[in-house]
Amino acid sequence: MADELHFKTIAEIAPLIRDRRLSAADLVESQLERIERLDGGLKAYATVMPRHAREQARTADAEIEAGRYRGALHGIPVAVKDLCYTTGVRIMGGCAVLAEHVPAFDSTVVARLSEAGAVLLGKLNLTEGAMGGYNPQLDIPENPWKEGHYSGASSSGSGCATAAGLAFATLGSDTGGSIRNPACACGTVGLKPSWGRDRATACWPSPNPWTTSVR
Repeated sequence: MADELHFKTIAEIAPLIRDRRLSAADLVESQLERIERLDGGLKAYATVMPRHAREQARTADAEIEAGRYRGALHGIPVAVKDLCYTTGVRIMGGCAVLAEHVPAFDSTVVARLSEAGAVLLGKLNLTEGAMGGYNPQLDIPENPWKEGHYSGASSSGSGCATAAGLAFATLGSDTGGSIRNPACACGTVGLKPSWGRDRATACWPSPNPWTTSVR
């Protein structure tokens, strides 16, 4: 069944979890296995968070079994651009100099995902400082459809991970096309919300509108 899941939409997966026909724990294991198998070549992830994801999945399953279903994101494995603060997990922002930078709190968008019951698989690669180019010491995401080809700009790890079935949705940021370009290059749907609709208050290097890249 795991081989049939990774390209399904959240709208298809969520009812299976809600009705306990599929456990969040099993879904997370299938995603972690796929990341382990494919991401060495794709390089979408800067940091994979298996222990964190498994803990969140177990919590989601227990809550759903107890009748506390939170909604369509409950138990769904997602990932975020490595520009979003995550408690106790490094955030590099595409900069090698920040390889040891570990925040003590979550960004607003990460906190909201947690409140919705989503399962965070990890942090995704991006251009240095979410600007124009990549740090040569860090991985550059590949286009999942053709090796060696462009995967977008700043949120390229987010576009790559969603398109390759390495997460069911991803967060990116977009100031000048940083979601729209990866969505176009990788064949996903990217959404940049209007200013003031959804804004992170704890991101690096400065607040940007956050959004999702979804199939």
